[in-house]
Formats: sequence, C-alpha cells, structure tokens
Amino acid sequence: MINSSYLDKSEKIYIAGHNGMVGSAIWRQLKALGFENLIGWSSSELDLTNREDTLRALTLACPAVVIMAAARVGGIGANNRYPVEFLTENTRIQNNIFEAANNMDVNRLLFLGSSCIYPKLAEQPIKETSLLTGALEPTNEAYAIAKIAGVLHVQSYRREYGRNWFSVMPTNLYGPNDNFDLESSHVLPAFIRKFDDAKQAGESSITLWGDGTAKREFLHVDDLAQACLTLLTSYNENEPINVGYGTDISILELAQMVAKIVKFEGEIIWDRTKPNGTPRKMSALRW
Repeated sequence: MINSSYLDKSEKIYIAGHNGMVGSAIWRQLKALGFENLIGWSSSELDLTNREDTLRALTLACPAVVIMAAARVGGIGANNRYPVEFLTENTRIQNNIFEAANNMDVNRLLFLGSSCIYPKLAEQPIKETSLLTGALEPTNEAYAIAKIAGVLHVQSYRREYGRNWFSVMPTNLYGPNDNFDLESSHVLPAFIRKFDDAKQAGESSITLWGDGTAKREFLHVDDLAQACLTLLTSYNENEPINVGYGTDISILELAQMVAKIVKFEGEIIWDRTKPNGTPRKMSALRW
C-alpha cells in the first residue's frame, strides 16, 4: 500500500503524459489520495519535443516532483514502420524534460521506461542487470534505444548532479485509456479490437501475426500506478527497477482467451511471414 505521508500533498507534482494510459492512472491514484496540486498539459497545450516551450512551461510551473509517462508508443507494427519517429520523438521528450527538471532543481523524478530495453534473448525472468548485455529485438530497436538513453540519462544526472532520480521498467500494460487503434496499439488492445470487429462483421476467420509461441507478461495499469507511487516513497537506487505481474502466457493463449470472451467462433490463422517479436519477456521482480 502507498504511504501518502511520505509524499507532501502540498507540493506540485508534474505528470508528463497525464492523459495517456499510464499517466492518467497515476493521476487518478494521486487524486484519490488527496493530492490536489497536480500539473499536466495535453499535447495541444505543450509540445514536449519543443525544447524552448518545455523549459518555459516547467520554469513557470516549478514542480517539486516529476513523473515522466509521456512517450510515443505503439505495438510491433508501428515500431517496425516508424523507427525514426520513435527514436527522435522519445529522445527529444526525455532530453527536454530532464534538462528542465534539472534547471528547476527537481530532486525527485520517476522515469518510465519499458521492458523492451532488455536483450531479445535475455535470460528469463529478466533481471535489471541484463541491460546492455545483448542484441535488442530488431522490430522495436529504435524505441528501445530511446528508452535505454533515458535510463542512462537518469543515472548520469544522479552521478553528476546528485539527483534522486530513478527509472521504472513496466511489463506489458492494459486498462483504462488504452489505445485500440490497429495501426499503433499493443497486442492486447489490438486483439480485443480485431476479434470484436471480426465478430461484429460475421467473419469466418481472423489472421494474426507470427505463430503464437511468443510469451508475454501483462499488468493492469492501476497496479503499475500504485507501484510507481510506492516507489516514489521508498526507492532511490541507480539501477532501474522492473515492475510486473510475475506470470506470463503465450500469444496463442491470449488470442484464444480474447476470442472466447468476445464469442468469436471463427478460425484463427497465424501469418508466419510476420515477426513474433521477442520470444519471451517476463520480469524478475525484486519486491
């Protein structure tokens, strides 16, 4: 449970990406605990890839705590098609917020990364020490590199400026405010959308990428939000920390589960010309 007494409810907390799935979950939990001094801007109000605008906004807001949940994200298809955008936009967002937070003397910052930062063939369950010990999964390499840069940037600010900043590596997430756009969604919302569309259209079959053998671990976003707030009150280490569920299932099992729930009775066809992605990603949890 979160001990909110370790967080000052009068201090300003800036949540970058507060309208996204992760950011909105953290915002909801802080509100439920009685935190009222929360700061957040939509992408139409503040373009975080713009350095001058980001520096100006954070200087005026003057937050005491920064939670970085803003990022360009997507599933295997989007990552594979738009590596330049995933690498460029995410590194710009990170660099700008880090610089602004350091300029404002923010001493408590939580950076949200991703389990895709670890090598494609990392030993399972994946320990934080696996970072940079092997080749990445090619389909999301650009996004992973951006997030790795964020982790190293946080560690560098700790070392050079003595900041109490740290990084959290969540597993695959699902929950309120998820993205169901088939062009950019992750596997679970994509499956829900595809199976429901096929059910509504009366399709006799549905085609999915890969062969279904890859395994994934899933965590509800509200559980991640609670973990993040707990870590803000109790964690202050240089090494990133994994947050996950501790159990995984195959993509085949996931597809069958979703098909059963939406009552799709057609055939599931696996397109083996498409990539599976990382064979397995399950977090080794320290807590």
